Amino acid sequence: MTDEIDRSEYGNRSVPSWVIAAVAVLGVVALVGLVMAHNASTQAQDAQQSFDTRAKAMQTDFTAQIAQLQQHQAQVDTTNAGLQSDLTVVTKRLRLTQSDLKKARDEAEAIRTEDQQKIAEVDADAKTELATKASTDDVKSVDGKVDGVRTDLSGTQNDLKMARSELGTLIARNHEDVEQLRRLGERDYIEFTIDAKNKPQKVGAFMVELRGTNPSKKRYNVSLIVDDTRIEKKNLPVDEPIFFHQGNDRRPLELVVNTVGKDKVTGYISVPKAAGTQSASSD
Repeated sequence: MTDEIDRSEYGNRSVPSWVIAAVAVLGVVALVGLVMAHNASTQAQDAQQSFDTRAKAMQTDFTAQIAQLQQHQAQVDTTNAGLQSDLTVVTKRLRLTQSDLKKARDEAEAIRTEDQQKIAEVDADAKTELATKASTDDVKSVDGKVDGVRTDLSGTQNDLKMARSELGTLIARNHEDVEQLRRLGERDYIEFTIDAKNKPQKVGAFMVELRGTNPSKKRYNVSLIVDDTRIEKKNLPVDEPIFFHQGNDRRPLELVVNTVGKDKVTGYISVPKAAGTQSASSD
């Protein structure tokens, strides 16, 4: 009887509550773990996708930059090739120019040598002929002609040293040049000196008025009165002619200033010979 009671009590004994609680807690923990694992997996996938997107964008941008750099390099190569070609052409032309210049110099030297030889031959022949055939009077006559030729040659050399105006006339730079031009006899020359401003001065048949000077720059201002007409010229340099006409004569007259000082100039007026007789005599 007692044994049956004991088995009955043992058979009716229930599961402890802490076991049930533990199982419940474990279930909750397992559920939370699953949820967190799922969220972590989702975030990892999102992060991987974002990384892949950024990586593709960076790769695309990098590829575009490489293509741009390659294009720029191709342009630079093309430009360099063009410059190299231009340099080659310039070098060839320079060599050609130097060759032409050397050829011209050689030809000029050959001509000069040939002329010198011809002059020496003519001189030797002339001396031989004079020594064998000419009398004393003939020699004196020849010497006189030679002296005349030398004088003419000296005058020609002096002419060549003078500058020419745009109309081809020789420009005297001082009194000696004026005298040389007078000896040529082509024009009349009226020299003048004006030593005050704003005071018209008669030069030949004309009135010349000095309006201002700049000695440091050798420039001047002047008024020229011709046939009741005033001609104003400003900031002119020395030795540069002022061309003007008188009456109906279309041949130009020239006024040239050779020196400029403080309120003072010196120079001359050049008049064609036929038209200048009356003008020169009016001084």
